[in-house]
Amino acid sequence: MTSAVITQRLLPRSAVMSSLLVVAAAAITALAAQVRIPLPFTPVPITGQTFAVLLTGAALGWKLGAAGQFAYLAVGALGAPVFTDASGGVEVLTGATGGYLFGFILAAALVGRLAEKRQDRSFATMFTAFIVGSIVIYVLGVVGLMAATGWPLLEAVEKGVVPFLLGDLIKAAAAGLLLPGAWKLLGDR
Repeated sequence: MTSAVITQRLLPRSAVMSSLLVVAAAAITALAAQVRIPLPFTPVPITGQTFAVLLTGAALGWKLGAAGQFAYLAVGALGAPVFTDASGGVEVLTGATGGYLFGFILAAALVGRLAEKRQDRSFATMFTAFIVGSIVIYVLGVVGLMAATGWPLLEAVEKGVVPFLLGDLIKAAAAGLLLPGAWKLLGDR
């Protein structure tokens, strides 16, 4: 029988290795946050974060995936410049993009759990897992956006979801190819 997630297949699990993987997930998300394309009509930029969040969740499983995102938020809340545009501090978590950031924890956990249930073995199931994870991020993001800006629901969706749909479909397709492909290279299905 194969391991539940790909990192378990590749790396021995120990407390030290688990800690390193959590730190790596947070670091990958921080790096992906610096890939930023601002949009003039919304405080929410296009970033590489969601891909990093969902991919590390799938690769690490629900516990370590969520822990990696929690660590990312904690380090950022303490002021480290890990959020988009090398920002940090609690004000980022309570600002217009804070809901998305909190959504990262739940989305990583959800996609990680789906990967543990072998949803990372085919294009269709991994694509679907990424879409579901993206929806979690969108829901919490829209709630946070509404709270921070005072926008009504429709405007928050228009400015905080719609511009990102195509990109997230592309990210889901990339994950749908990447993870099942990695499993095939390892000889597991």
